[in-house]
Amino acid sequence: MGHLYLVRHGQASLGATDYDQLSPLGQQQSQRLGEHWRSLDIQFDTVITGSMKRHAQTLAGIQTGMGTAHEAIVLPTLNEYDAEAVIRTIQPGELVKPSTPEGYKQYFRLLRDGLTQWMAGVVSPQGMPSYAEFAHGVTSALDQIRQQHEGRVLLVSSGGPIATAVAHVLRTSPETSIELNMRLRNTAVTEFNFNPKRHSLQSFNCLPHMETPDHKDWVTFA
Repeated sequence: MGHLYLVRHGQASLGATDYDQLSPLGQQQSQRLGEHWRSLDIQFDTVITGSMKRHAQTLAGIQTGMGTAHEAIVLPTLNEYDAEAVIRTIQPGELVKPSTPEGYKQYFRLLRDGLTQWMAGVVSPQGMPSYAEFAHGVTSALDQIRQQHEGRVLLVSSGGPIATAVAHVLRTSPETSIELNMRLRNTAVTEFNFNPKRHSLQSFNCLPHMETPDHKDWVTFA
């Protein structure tokens, strides 16, 4: 029996020129998760990440907190979809970076609508695979883990791939993954048990490393 820990990256830089960078808080969140695992004497037999900068930076923070330095297997199929490309399919033109609560609400309303249409095959965001191809990339990574690994496996990725993995394991509709994705918190841990035949969900979207009064203000979603 294997145990897979899926970790969403730390807080990135929504609204900045380059979203694909951890914020200072994102770096703290990542290191805090590593410290938590170190306190429990948890070690990993295999480490897997997507190829985005925020994935590598999150893993670096975790490993700093754990005091370890595993070399990661990098799978680009675990990369996030391009949110701006998705939104442009339903609202062409230059996107205004969100900077207010109402701006963020509008951004995520558009994203939800765009994702729904992408999953249904109604729109084809520029530079992105079809949703079927995206989902196949995620499920292929799960297949690889089941077939080639055992023990404790750490996977660092983004909300979209993790939500897609959970929806696949639970055999729900693709649209369900949108709801799961919108609720995933930064550095949240989702756990699967696995054997050569299948994965099963153990927990979803947990923040055991922030369950103290000192860290209640560290919980973020973007």
